Amino acid sequence: MARRNARNDPYGDLHRQEEAPAPAVICWLCGRPTGTTTILHHPVPKSRGGRDTVPMHPICQQMLIANFTNSELQRHGMNVEGLLADPGVRKFVDWVANKDPDFTATMTKKQR
Repeated sequence: MARRNARNDPYGDLHRQEEAPAPAVICWLCGRPTGTTTILHHPVPKSRGGRDTVPMHPICQQMLIANFTNSELQRHGMNVEGLLADPGVRKFVDWVANKDPDFTATMTKKQR
């Protein structure tokens, strides 16, 4: 009796269907496609009642957390244009625009 899924099946590739590539997920902040690691970020912090999540690069989320307080993020809410109006965020997005989707770097906290 032969096995149904033999390891060395010469016709195994013919029976498999072509898998469609997964659609690229776009980062909420910088607009680039995300890489292998995607963070689901709460634009309005959970401590301030936020429930919605958006996909982001880890480095983009680190930049937001390092430069904004929870109350500042709550004021901006889901408005990404308001965040991009900040000169520090605009400078970061321009800098990261040509980087690899899986690029990561350490972020320094903003002096308050």
